[in-house]
Amino acid sequence: MAKDFDPHRLDVRRFAEEGGEIDTSEHLRSFGRLVAETQEAEHARNVRWRARGELLNPQRHQPEVWVHLEADTVMPLVCQRCLHPVDVPLEVRRSFRFVPDEATAAAQDDETEEDLLVLSRSFDLVELVEDELLMEVPVAPRHDVCPEPVKMSAADADFDAAPAEKENPFAILGRLKPGK
Repeated sequence: MAKDFDPHRLDVRRFAEEGGEIDTSEHLRSFGRLVAETQEAEHARNVRWRARGELLNPQRHQPEVWVHLEADTVMPLVCQRCLHPVDVPLEVRRSFRFVPDEATAAAQDDETEEDLLVLSRSFDLVELVEDELLMEVPVAPRHDVCPEPVKMSAADADFDAAPAEKENPFAILGRLKPGK
């Protein structure tokens, strides 16, 4: 039986117990923090994402609650070499195990390589998608090959015209001394 799950207020345990799935595509402009990283005025691009809940070892006293997340988009950024627009593909494939509380997460965090989150009845899955994509944004985006040759030197006419010899600053101070 297919159920509708609200990705902004997701009951994570129920989502996992029912093997829920959310498969959607949203406009990039609905992800405010991602949009803040772009340089494009019009954000006609989409973020495609999918989440699937899973309950492992359901017969145990505390079964494992998992959410598997996939997301991808193409971000319009600025190349840090040539300062022209560059499209950077972002892709996330990650699984999260949910634990009952913060104390459990803190205790298990050092012992496991899994990504741990705290179980919630109103978890914002869309915010998690945005967080994960933000972590994939490169610090210095750039083209593989820039569309125009990159100027690798700078010339300063004032620097070339500067006098070769500057007067000693102590000599200037000495002239300011009274009685000289």
